[in-house]
Amino acid sequence: MARHRVLVVGVGSIGERHLRCFGRTERADLSFCETNESLRRAIAERYGVTRHYASLEEALADGTARFDGAVVATPAPLHIPMATQLAKAGVNLLIEKPLSTSTDGVDALQAIVREKKLAAMVAFTYRSHPALQDMRRAIAEGRFGRPIQVVGSFGQFFPKYRPAYREIYYRSHAMGGGAIQDLLPHVINAGEYLVGPIDRVLADAGHQLLEGVEVEDTVHVIARHGGVMGCYTVNQTQTPNENVVTVICERGTARFELHNARWLSMSEAGGEWKVEYAFSLERDDIFVNQANIFLDVIEGKAQPPCTIEEGLQTLRVCLAVFAHAFRPSWIPVRSA
Repeated sequence: MARHRVLVVGVGSIGERHLRCFGRTERADLSFCETNESLRRAIAERYGVTRHYASLEEALADGTARFDGAVVATPAPLHIPMATQLAKAGVNLLIEKPLSTSTDGVDALQAIVREKKLAAMVAFTYRSHPALQDMRRAIAEGRFGRPIQVVGSFGQFFPKYRPAYREIYYRSHAMGGGAIQDLLPHVINAGEYLVGPIDRVLADAGHQLLEGVEVEDTVHVIARHGGVMGCYTVNQTQTPNENVVTVICERGTARFELHNARWLSMSEAGGEWKVEYAFSLERDDIFVNQANIFLDVIEGKAQPPCTIEEGLQTLRVCLAVFAHAFRPSWIPVRSA
């Protein structure tokens, strides 16, 4: 089995997960960059990584290293500049979501990727989830007929799952924080994966409850995927950790439950849900699967589950939501 030299850029929460999960593939020789010296030393010791750097520039200047691939896991505003540096050096790319906080520089990055014939994908992890992949195949093959509506509902109690949210990027829109840039891209990207790109949106968002920040924690989106109607809600305050995408079709309904790592179907009115495919409930397993897919893409054995263009499409949707959600055009309900 071929081994690849993989550089993880940034080893905060998600970067550490990538480092750990690429290690589990047993196909990667790992290095990482981290500007925080105490964190850099702690991660190096925790995972036994001997090659680590204080900056991306230091890593790229290391004449003894030649990286086959890199994971860009820094705050969102740094994704495109750092990915561009890596692409110019001929390094294949796995870029964390969201792709960025704006579309600036994306076209130039894509041009370099094409010129150098690099593998590049955006880390929308659900597209690497075997259950969602299987559900998508069933819909695409026409098993349930034409999709007519998609409904996505994602929510969790943020202080439990991300207790450092007040101190990290999440508290700042400029750094990629808030529910529109943090959680909404996941459900939007999953909906687009299943039924195609969104071309119109209406939206509402607000800070409803989450303590210690002022950014929005709750978002509602009405969307059109061409002729398919869409409705998406996310919140980071509810007690149940539940993430569901349902596709209603002419002859049945398909439902992906991330929290249960499965997809279900129902083809008869008033019938019972049928479990179609169940995957591991261990969260790291999806990331290990994504890491293996990225290495397969590098080797020319697979296609990226989410290309830069597809990540850019989801970014455009979220930017449109961001522009509209804080000043929606409400129609008053008049009393008699």
